[in-house]
Amino acid sequence: MKPSLIELLRCPQRGGKLTLTNGAITAEIEEGTLTCECCGRDYPIVRSVPRFVPADNYANNFGFQWNRFRETQLDSHTGVPISRRRFVRQTKWDEDTLLGKLVLDAGCGAGRFAEAALALGAELVAIDFSSAVDAAAANLLPHPRLHIVQADIYQLPFAPASFDFVYSLGVLQHTPDVHKSVECVVAMAKPGGGVTVDVYYRKWMSMLEPKYWLRPFTIRMKQERLFAIVEKLAPPLLRISRVLARIPILGRFLRRLVPVANYEGVHPLNEEQLVQWAVLDTFDWLGPRYDQPQTPATLRRWLEEAKLEQVDVVHESHLTGRAVKPR
Repeated sequence: MKPSLIELLRCPQRGGKLTLTNGAITAEIEEGTLTCECCGRDYPIVRSVPRFVPADNYANNFGFQWNRFRETQLDSHTGVPISRRRFVRQTKWDEDTLLGKLVLDAGCGAGRFAEAALALGAELVAIDFSSAVDAAAANLLPHPRLHIVQADIYQLPFAPASFDFVYSLGVLQHTPDVHKSVECVVAMAKPGGGVTVDVYYRKWMSMLEPKYWLRPFTIRMKQERLFAIVEKLAPPLLRISRVLARIPILGRFLRRLVPVANYEGVHPLNEEQLVQWAVLDTFDWLGPRYDQPQTPATLRRWLEEAKLEQVDVVHESHLTGRAVKPR
C-alpha cells in the first residue's frame, strides 16, 4: 500500500479518517495496521493490501478461481487486447479521458480491467470483496499508479464523491442486492464524473441456458469439488460445443445448450487458452452464490433514480449502463 492511499481511505463503519498505527511509512507499506480516528477500529494491511472485510465471505469462490487462474484473462498474458477492447467499448473512455484521473474499479478480480485502465493512464484504486485482491496484487504490483483494497461494495472505505470515474464490470450480478450495489458504486463518483456498470442481460432465452438448470445443485457443492468436476468435463464439453457450433444456421443456438463457455470465434485465443477460458468461465457460471441478471428497463430506471445524466443502456458484452453524475 502506498502512503498516499491513507488520505483517501475512510473507516467503513464510521467514516473517520485512518492513521497508520503499526508499520513504517515506506514507498510500499507491506504490513501494518490502520486505525480509525473516530471509533478506534483497526484494519490490517496484509501483503500490501489494506483489508476491510472478513476472510470468509460469500465471494470465496471468486478468490479461489482468480488465484487459480491469476493470469488467464490478462491481456499481458494472452498477447491479445481482449480486456482493453471490452473496457473501451463498454465505458467509451480512452487515454484522453482517463490520463491522470482518479478511477475506482469496483470488483477487480485478478485485475484484467485494472490493467486496461492503468494502460490508459488512470490512477486506479481497485477493490474486491474476495481474496482475488492477492491475485491482482501479484499480477500488477508494484505499479506507481495502482492501489489495491479488499473491501465490501456496501461499505466502501472512501468518502462519497471521491473519484473522477467509477466502473464495475462483470461483478454486480453476483452481489446479494444488485440495485444497492449500483447505488454504492454511483455514490463514489464526483459531480461531473463518469459511471459505467454492467450486469448479465435478463431475457427469456438466457434463462433457458443450462447453467440455470445446474446452479441449484452446483452452488451447494464445495468449490474444490465443483472445480474438479468442471476441470475434468470442460474439455470434452468444449469439443461437443465446437462441433455443434459448425452446424449451419442452428449452430449458434445449439452450442448454447452445452454447459461450457465456448469462445471459439469470439476471441482470438489459441487452443490452450480456449480450454483455460472454458474452465474458468464455466466455473464462474456455476459457482457464485448469486447470479441475478437484469433487464434494460430495470438498469435504466436505477441509473435515472440515482439522478444521473446522459444515461445510456446498451448490450455491449453484458448489459451495460453508462452515465454522468450531474455537477
